[in-house]
Amino acid sequence: MRTWLERVWFEGAPGGAWLWPLSALFAILVWLRRRAYRLGWLRSGHPGVPVVVIGNLTVGGSGKTPLTVWLALQLQARGWRVGIVTRGYGGRIVAPRRITATDDAHIVGDEPVLLARRARCLVVVARDRLAGARLLAPDVDVILADDGLQHYRLRRDMEIAVVDGLRAVGNGRLLPWGPLRESVARLSEVDQVVVNGGSATEGSRSMTLTPEAFVEVSTQARSALGEWAGRTVHAVAGIGHPARFFATLRLLGLHVLEHPLPDHAPIGQDQVSFADDYAVVMTEKDAVKCANLTPASRFYLEVNATFSASDAEQLMARVMACVTPSEGK
Repeated sequence: MRTWLERVWFEGAPGGAWLWPLSALFAILVWLRRRAYRLGWLRSGHPGVPVVVIGNLTVGGSGKTPLTVWLALQLQARGWRVGIVTRGYGGRIVAPRRITATDDAHIVGDEPVLLARRARCLVVVARDRLAGARLLAPDVDVILADDGLQHYRLRRDMEIAVVDGLRAVGNGRLLPWGPLRESVARLSEVDQVVVNGGSATEGSRSMTLTPEAFVEVSTQARSALGEWAGRTVHAVAGIGHPARFFATLRLLGLHVLEHPLPDHAPIGQDQVSFADDYAVVMTEKDAVKCANLTPASRFYLEVNATFSASDAEQLMARVMACVTPSEGK
């Protein structure tokens, strides 16, 4: 079902028109929910320190987590104490909880562990992002909310929307007829749009996910990208858009045997064990779920969000203008 829907959403496949009543109902519910927060019928709150929300309009991956890591490192380099609040999809945490890079990804979620490893800052997992932000607030100067654009209970000082440069907004329709959680018009309301892997429109910033190295899962030994050209590998990807990962590996010169999994899918021995001797390559988000598996020839591709010098400067100028208190406040 999900495969068919994605073909309708992103490839223009026929069918799906019968979903329009559900899409219309979803649009009404989205409008009513946001209206309820604006009128105070549903309660929202602010943790007392600046909040930057990073999110998207479409279901599936768009590059939010790499951008969150990049922003955290940029802010820390400027002397800010950063905290990240995230939902922890795929995990089993109910009450807000601080996590570390050594926590079990099957319990707390894959993205929180990845964020803790790469951003090197405080990370809180919380279904209620406001409660999570309040847990962070006493110890940080700014909070980044990963995938929090539609979590209106948490008031924010800045919104950044990430758009997949390849798939954009698909057919432009709301769920379930299309991939959108909110109308495309929502992009005109955010403070900054970041386009991942495509041409940025006027006023937006262009981001690229740049491969850095292949890293062995158990030993963390690194190998250069060029050493892998011509090799055949099993590619495992439990992310929102596995095809992007497979295409990246092919651009690096690898012969890819594809093994797509649902986003945030649990990964066990069966998902990374094969009858041949080919190495297994996965995303870093998947690799955090393999720490306790029997060591074998398993690697992840480390990627970093990168910007042109101009786009990086302009994006950080917008961020700093939003999170830095004005005189007299």
